[in-house]
Amino acid sequence: MNDLASYIAVLAQRRRFGMRPGLAMMEALMARLDHPERELAVIHIAGTNGKGSTAAMVAAVLQAAGLRCGRYTSPHLLRFNERIFVDGLPVTDTALTKAFAAVEVAAQAAAAAGEGEATFFESATAAAFVVFREAGIRLVVLETGLGGRLDATNVVTPLVSVITRICVDHTEWLGDTIAEIAAEKAGIIKAGRMVVCGAMPPEAQAVVWQQAKMLGCRVVEAATAVTLAGVKTEPGRLEATVSTTNRALGKIHLTLGGLYQAENLATAIAALEAVEMTLGVEFPDEAFRSGLATVCWPGRFQLAAKNPSVIVDGAHNPDCATALATALRKGHVKRPLAMVCGFCDDKDAAGVIKILAPLFERAWAVETPSPRSMTAANLHALLQLHGLEAIASETAAALEEARNWAKINNGSVVVCGSLFLAGDVLARLNAYPWPLAEGQFEPSEALRPPHQVPVEPKPS
Repeated sequence: MNDLASYIAVLAQRRRFGMRPGLAMMEALMARLDHPERELAVIHIAGTNGKGSTAAMVAAVLQAAGLRCGRYTSPHLLRFNERIFVDGLPVTDTALTKAFAAVEVAAQAAAAAGEGEATFFESATAAAFVVFREAGIRLVVLETGLGGRLDATNVVTPLVSVITRICVDHTEWLGDTIAEIAAEKAGIIKAGRMVVCGAMPPEAQAVVWQQAKMLGCRVVEAATAVTLAGVKTEPGRLEATVSTTNRALGKIHLTLGGLYQAENLATAIAALEAVEMTLGVEFPDEAFRSGLATVCWPGRFQLAAKNPSVIVDGAHNPDCATALATALRKGHVKRPLAMVCGFCDDKDAAGVIKILAPLFERAWAVETPSPRSMTAANLHALLQLHGLEAIASETAAALEEARNWAKINNGSVVVCGSLFLAGDVLARLNAYPWPLAEGQFEPSEALRPPHQVPVEPKPS
């Protein structure tokens, strides 16, 4: 194999090994790859909702401060390259192919030695670490995939651990209660390293604090450390006056919409100040303002088209649906509303629809571009059960019909339910923010930040 498509096909085959909570296989891969994870200074982010948005904000500010930075998130919308960012751009096909080649050699050797078969996510995470090493990146914003304690990313010792909002999701892996799920997320906390705690239910907060106390970690509550005043939002935009105990940033213009991004903004700023404290450095205030003004994180209350407005949001669980409902009520969205929705069959689609249905007058049920998709027929039945006038359709037709309906009725269209669907719709609307072809990802020297951050924690 010598091309990316072949390695992506091999990676897809590794899905048959499913999800395997535990670090033994990941540690075996790291050893065979000469431990690329040990060369990284990591801001490690776990949580149920908001961790990707928080990661994107943190990385954007670090880059605006002139620092070389990597970012690893999941899932991707359209191209695997989106998961691994180097200096503000998706990894190139060339660099990704080289990393996959090294990981596949390590994975095959581990299997031959009886150490087990690497899963999709383990291989992907290992490839990200290799990409960062080969690119000379040391500072990395790293998002967990599932949980935290036994997640493949948890082979790192972070500069700072960040935990965003926790709610009920992936109960088959993480537990049935908020406290049980919080315990899994808090598993990324490492002895003596600072912890930033985002907004979350009290029972989750108590678990995070207990774990941090046991490991001798200082905890920063984002809601206490960061003050947001005069919050205003609309699709694709949020404005707030921001201050902390260390700085007055004034008015921040965030290129992400939805009131739920306010708490992610506070968490990101608290995380960045925790990094400053850990490293003994200071980022310019202007880096906060300019970085947040240009952050790109598509598919989250994104205004993907106008006249009529089409808002794309990957709300896929009840907590996300509650946040989306609030954003729609308070985000200056023109009504009446039409919904185009599709879900993976392992998600609580009924819970999401129950929350959103009162806001909508029409709905179209579609299948997502995923083998795990719920059928349009089953979703159609759920929509009708919750009192919505609904149609089961194919995505292109549903989108066209919903837009025509919204235009006639002077309303808006909301696409939700799955990030797979979000990516598909963004591509159809030419609202996907990155190139879809290779050759356009290579960063020029002008775009490549020139500086490395000192990445060793300052002495206590």
